[in-house]
Amino acid sequence: MRVRPILLIVLLTVQAIHSQAPNLPPPSNMKVLGLIGGTSWYSTLDYYRYINKAVNDAYGNSTNPPLILYNMNQQKIHDLQAANDWDGVAAMLTDAAMRLRASGAQGIVFCANTPHKVYGQVAQKIDLPILHIGDATGAAIRQSGLRKVGLIGTLYTMKDGFIADWLKAHYEIESVVPSSPAVQRELNRIIQQELSMGIFKPASKKYVLQQIEELRKRGAQGIILACTEFPLIIKPADVNMPVFDTTLLHSQMAVDFILGKPNLAHVRAVP
Repeated sequence: MRVRPILLIVLLTVQAIHSQAPNLPPPSNMKVLGLIGGTSWYSTLDYYRYINKAVNDAYGNSTNPPLILYNMNQQKIHDLQAANDWDGVAAMLTDAAMRLRASGAQGIVFCANTPHKVYGQVAQKIDLPILHIGDATGAAIRQSGLRKVGLIGTLYTMKDGFIADWLKAHYEIESVVPSSPAVQRELNRIIQQELSMGIFKPASKKYVLQQIEELRKRGAQGIILACTEFPLIIKPADVNMPVFDTTLLHSQMAVDFILGKPNLAHVRAVP
């Protein structure tokens, strides 16, 4: 009779082990991921929350992933962007990535879309994989079966086309952006002067939704929120077509990397 409680404990322990999701590494074997955040810190919080929650859910307990965060000075980034000094932006990101590498990071994530304009410059200077937000987004769009999507983001993301070009080159996905320079500037103003500052205005949300509807009328089958601030005010329920939240998709890609999942063919060499 005395062995029964012990036997019950053993059986419950075995059951718990077998109920854990298959192919998960021991927590000590998770890969260390470096996050370059602060652009803005509001959306960086969502990266941190999504990644931690997904790893907790995978293990079924409070196991947290090994993350190292480097917080950028967003105002300095904005000043360099306004001066068209993208080499300066690349230098800041490279310095941040090097610091994360020295701290033990095995991979890097830019916690925003716009820094990917200088992805190639940074990736060539650091011998770590940098998980491209375009790959996280492109894989999700391709899986959905869509071929033409609307894209809204910062002025630089919309005008310079580095996310759209990535999606076209690697996933054969066509992107359409607002054609009016005035609309592009207003969307950028909402991002930089409101969302990045934690200001969420109903009128601005209404404006963004109007621009999404215009892209739908131009043939967009879905919409990419290609600024990690837009999901702070735009939710899938607000839009009558599929919404691709780059913050969430990029975070999911980060979790795959941390857990060593083998479906990361999109962690490619720099072209």
